[in-house]
Amino acid sequence: MSFPKQSEIELPLLKLLHELGGKAQPKELYPKIAELFPQLTEEDLSARLPSSPSTYRWHNLVQWSRQKLVEKGEIDASTRGVWKLTPRGRARASGSAANATEELLLANQATLKDLVYENEAEVKRRIISELHSLGSTEFEQFCVSLLGPLGYQQLQVTNRGADRGIDGHGLFRQGVVTIRSAFQAKRWRNNPVSRPEIDKFRGAIQGDYDHGVFLTTGRFTSDAEAASIKKGAISLLLLDGEAIAESMIRNGIGVVRRPVQLFDIDPEFFDFPAADALL
Repeated sequence: MSFPKQSEIELPLLKLLHELGGKAQPKELYPKIAELFPQLTEEDLSARLPSSPSTYRWHNLVQWSRQKLVEKGEIDASTRGVWKLTPRGRARASGSAANATEELLLANQATLKDLVYENEAEVKRRIISELHSLGSTEFEQFCVSLLGPLGYQQLQVTNRGADRGIDGHGLFRQGVVTIRSAFQAKRWRNNPVSRPEIDKFRGAIQGDYDHGVFLTTGRFTSDAEAASIKKGAISLLLLDGEAIAESMIRNGIGVVRRPVQLFDIDPEFFDFPAADALL
């Protein structure tokens, strides 16, 4: 993922509001601000927060930038659902509030949220690098270790030479229902998995299994992704390197969560009686 820092969004957000007449609704701003950061991919823009699956990560990041601008007195938060420039914000957007050096310093201020995102992106890169270093047999064993914590039971790797396009199988518990599921593991790095591979896997499990998972260290073509859901046929879950890394982080598989301590002042500690009250 290639998210900008929270501080890097502030000035573009102010300038965009200035161009739109000084105020706008957030839903209008999200896609327009994204256009100013060409490094953002479709995957970045569709990513959601693990802690709040209904919230887009990009929207959340822009909202935090807006909150920082509210605290600086550059955006007016008095009207719900409308982001409006204050005179101070308008001055900064027009370039009369700070020189280029000051803006550069402001843009490079990393917040704790920026550091969290950077850490997550770095861990994902390391996970994908580890996946690429695995041999074919090791990757199959990895898939068993990954799928187990995700709700799969009685997982087994199929004997080589007799797999018929199925690398492993087991049971997947979905609520009170348990279904038979098979998986295929492709340790591909340079070549993407295309639709013919998806069709072959579905054909191999048809009739014997109710569900399939296709895992790869690489990526899937758009045709392959579209073919994963087919009316009247077994549905397939596709997990590429990025999705595998995301799932590992979200579910705490193969990663260690280290707590971060933040300190703040306890206002009640300093709430002493006024001097007059002591008389």
